[in-house]
Amino acid sequence: MKYMLLFWVDESAEATADEDAAMMIAVKSWVEDMTEREVSRSGGALRSAGEAKIVRVRDGEVLVSDGPFAETKEQIGGYDVVECQDLDAALAVAAGHPLARTAQVEVRPFWDAPWDR
Repeated sequence: MKYMLLFWVDESAEATADEDAAMMIAVKSWVEDMTEREVSRSGGALRSAGEAKIVRVRDGEVLVSDGPFAETKEQIGGYDVVECQDLDAALAVAAGHPLARTAQVEVRPFWDAPWDR
């Protein structure tokens, strides 16, 4: 089953250049390990929520507003799609991600939509 790992990070948190570099190395290593184990399906980092836009269509009119769009200090900073046997395995994969030590990792199963069959 596929699971989306969403990495909720505090964009206002400060880290040193050495801490950032160490995290990048650790994440790269995790991605390589998950790819080698054929667990990782895709993933990536996202730019700041301050660069986000929200699109809505109401009564035929396209409305675009700036982000961030939630009253929270945590924003989604990236994601990974993994394929695991079950939720317990997906939780173990998430717990092994380096960002689990400094951020929150939301683990959400994919919905099997009827049109995907």
